[in-house]
Amino acid sequence: MMDPKLTMDIPPQVREFAKKSVDQAEKAVSTFLDSASKSVAMAPGPMTDVAKQALAITEANIKSSFEYARRLMQAKDVGELMQLQSDFLRSQFGVATEQFNKMTGGATSTAKDAPNEKPELI
Repeated sequence: MMDPKLTMDIPPQVREFAKKSVDQAEKAVSTFLDSASKSVAMAPGPMTDVAKQALAITEANIKSSFEYARRLMQAKDVGELMQLQSDFLRSQFGVATEQFNKMTGGATSTAKDAPNEKPELI
């Protein structure tokens, strides 16, 4: 049986408030990322692809964090919180490694291509 000290008794109103807060924050961040994506698309240049890739990575990381926050709000006890944290960190480490490899590969190819591009005259 679970130690009663490790259980969490969170009122439904608090969970609902937290859910609404996460939803609002996610909507605000999504709006910001959409605006940033549009801004990057309007500024051509050798680093545009890198900027787009960085925004895509940022968006994926933020979505993952919001999903994690939603899972935390549903946790019933400290053991579940610890398991969620462990799973999240493990997942994020793998994702960070993959993203680093994508970014370094993309930045290298962009740097190789940049000298071949002709500079635009103003």
